[in-house]
Amino acid sequence: MKLRESNIEKLNSEVFDVLILGGGINGAVSAASLSAKGARVALIDMNDFASGTSQESSNLAWGGIKYLESLEFFLVRKLCMSRNHLMRSYPSTVQEIRFYTTIEKGFRFPSWFIYLGTWFYWFVGNCFTKSPRFLTKSRIAREEPVVKTTNAEGGFEYSDSYLHDNDARFVFNFIRMALNYGCIAANYVESLGSKKENDIWITSVKDKMSGKKFNIKSKLLINTCGPWADMENEKSDISTEHHHLFSKGIHLIVDRISPHKRVLTFFADDGRLFFVLPMGAKTCIGTTDTKVDTPTPEVTEEDREFVLSNINKRLNLDKPITKADIISERCGVRPLCVKGKSGSSKDWMQLSRKHEVEVIRDKKHLTVFGGKLTDCINVGEEVASYVKSMGIDFPFPNKRWYGEPDDAIRDEYFHQARLMDLDSYTVPDSSEPLTLRLWRRYGAQAIGMLENIREDPDQAEVLIHGTEYIRCELHQAARREMVEKLEDFLRRRSKISLIERKETIRSSPGLKEACEILFGNEAKSKLEEYFGEGKSSQSKAKSNKSMPISQKSNSKKKSPSKKSNKVAKKR
Repeated sequence: MKLRESNIEKLNSEVFDVLILGGGINGAVSAASLSAKGARVALIDMNDFASGTSQESSNLAWGGIKYLESLEFFLVRKLCMSRNHLMRSYPSTVQEIRFYTTIEKGFRFPSWFIYLGTWFYWFVGNCFTKSPRFLTKSRIAREEPVVKTTNAEGGFEYSDSYLHDNDARFVFNFIRMALNYGCIAANYVESLGSKKENDIWITSVKDKMSGKKFNIKSKLLINTCGPWADMENEKSDISTEHHHLFSKGIHLIVDRISPHKRVLTFFADDGRLFFVLPMGAKTCIGTTDTKVDTPTPEVTEEDREFVLSNINKRLNLDKPITKADIISERCGVRPLCVKGKSGSSKDWMQLSRKHEVEVIRDKKHLTVFGGKLTDCINVGEEVASYVKSMGIDFPFPNKRWYGEPDDAIRDEYFHQARLMDLDSYTVPDSSEPLTLRLWRRYGAQAIGMLENIREDPDQAEVLIHGTEYIRCELHQAARREMVEKLEDFLRRRSKISLIERKETIRSSPGLKEACEILFGNEAKSKLEEYFGEGKSSQSKAKSNKSMPISQKSNSKKKSPSKKSNKVAKKR
């Protein structure tokens, strides 16, 4: 029986200590924290895990330097400490990156003044990263010739951190950790509303894959539905002091703009920070900040024009970036927490991403409003403290529930990898050695993958051209990652649909085998579902017409190549 099918059966079989609604970053860390401490936890998401706001971020874990302008020093300090904690806890995943910032003439603050602000930011963050550096106009032109300096006054460079993999993968790893600790989680299970009977929450749900309806019972209910939190509370007649406003942000993915692994930072025409972010062999450009009323917005022509216009104004390019150059798009909302029904008196773009946990003790109900990836560990700990205060017993209250495996496990993995010369299997166009990538994505589970490759070197073979994902990763996803739709793997367990055009994926020789590994006898229908006209409404990776790209077969029945000769030699 598959993992999801087994969990669906278990959801209706007991009274859980806690039911968590929503599998984005707030729900994922809450589940990991509570499960590790010994609580009986269930988690459901109406779509796939991390398929909302958590898959549409800038992939940054940063201290909120922009909040210095609104004088929110305590928030900046808190976010910097959270960033530092993430970097220490996930050294292979959350890594320091430099922000190479250009200030144009006539900006609302002179470059030297903002540069002083970066030193304050550095000190507020306990001097944890590399120190800031001032950039003259001539230095910018020399070090980063792709930046247009015609109207530049100067600039500066400072540090924050970024997620080496995509944001949704980072979130899913918390879900996977919760599953390891006994959490019963399932995607594509929609809450139809909850009611309290005899001090027990009864939540009516629908399995969206089978259509089956059933109930889940729990002593305590936690709403971590992100942008859908207010709507979920309405279903259950829960009234809260806080609510959400929505800010739409988009990113466009194009081919690599700069060879340097740093974030090019500008201030867009509307005054908002604007990034050119490295994404392996691609570049992610954005973002926007538009007030919307729906949690499911779409990219408009106006959005595309804003991003393309701003980036073309600020870069020296052989030819302007056009819509034809867009490989994929990301579009989501930031759920901004405000107090009271009248909203906030603050300027729209000055509203922060800080979170609030609203507790209704007599109903044993929690709602997490707002929040962002940077502060996720604090959210997990805070939720656990509230749950404990409402009478849920923790057999292991001090259990650490986050972070990479300890040094002994890491050293054993890298030792085994060196003994088998794992990096010799790394394909030539890879962005990093295979040893590092498997460890970052799978942690202790990567040791078992080494055994798979030793037994069968074909397990180290890339199946979908240009993506770096090898055969044994597909088997890992099929067994342990609850992939129910092809989009789940291409968009969230990996970032394939962000960095490759849809037609390129469709024509990949290894795609059929990949689907067979993931879905078995359902492979054909899952392919048709993804590429057919009835495409999942969750997908924001809308691809343009495919450009010509060289392909090579990665299937087992392939013509001789340098890679296949290497595999044969290993045998």
